[in-house]
Amino acid sequence: MIFQDPWILILIPVAAAVLLFSIKGERQPALRFSTGSLLSGLKPTLKLRLLRGIIFLRILAVFLIIIAMARPQLMLQESRIETEGIDIVLAVDTSTSMLAEDFELGGKRGNRLEVVRDVVKDFISNRKSDRMGIVAFAAHAYTVAPLTLDYGWLMQNLERVKIGMIEDGTAIGSGLSTALNRLKDSEAKGKVVILLTDGRNNAGRISPLTAADAARALNIKVYTIGAGTDGLAPYPAKDFFGNTVYRQVKIEIDEDTLKKIAQKTKALYYRATDTKSLRNIYDEIDRIEKTPIEEKGYTEYKEMFHLFLIPALVLLLIEVILRNTWLRRIP
Repeated sequence: MIFQDPWILILIPVAAAVLLFSIKGERQPALRFSTGSLLSGLKPTLKLRLLRGIIFLRILAVFLIIIAMARPQLMLQESRIETEGIDIVLAVDTSTSMLAEDFELGGKRGNRLEVVRDVVKDFISNRKSDRMGIVAFAAHAYTVAPLTLDYGWLMQNLERVKIGMIEDGTAIGSGLSTALNRLKDSEAKGKVVILLTDGRNNAGRISPLTAADAARALNIKVYTIGAGTDGLAPYPAKDFFGNTVYRQVKIEIDEDTLKKIAQKTKALYYRATDTKSLRNIYDEIDRIEKTPIEEKGYTEYKEMFHLFLIPALVLLLIEVILRNTWLRRIP
């Protein structure tokens, strides 16, 4: 416990001296006798003892009032952490080439989009105070989820991302442009797009490099990821009897364009050739783009003066009642 105005406590010895002096001054006989021998054998009654001691109620009350005037407070020390998150848009390629099953998930073969969804879920879970959104693109681009802090809702929408929902193609420029539209009005200190694709830009009206120039003008970083093995990848198909068979297909990634996009926006390009490397890439981006945290300490005080003032008033009230009733003195 501390005092807001501790200097008031110096009144305690002053008040003590005044009250002691007043006690001595009050010791005047109620009745005067010519000799004290008539009363020498009498013992003081309980009422007389209380009458002599009632002054201590006033002394205690005065002390409590002085303490209350000094404003005793209970200090509650806390630290408030204020975070100003980064706004992140995840742009994911959903063209049919993402059906290639050259990645593994849970020890089994999985297509690229399934693995990307699983890795992205872990990435979302690792963020704490960042608004995040999702954009899917193939021949066109659309917003799966706008910027939000509701990560549960975000993951639900991520499950809706399917191959074949959009006309087939790879419109990298359109996908990046749609992501930028979600970030252009953001006031966050950091704005990031993580763009993943496994092909070359062959659709859309916006050039990927033109979109990269726009990102640079908006001060938005664009991390690019090329997903897929080097060389041929197993691609599922149906045979004459409806069984799933795999044929080796070469899917080319336009690494030069992806590198230029990253360079223009002062970000990085990554190549993911398997599930492990893809997971490591998102982990590295997570480390690079940490949320800036500003810690502001503050002290909160709880006023405690009433714990002293109320008893003091009660004591004074008791003294007044007793002095004017049972302990009333004859003038």
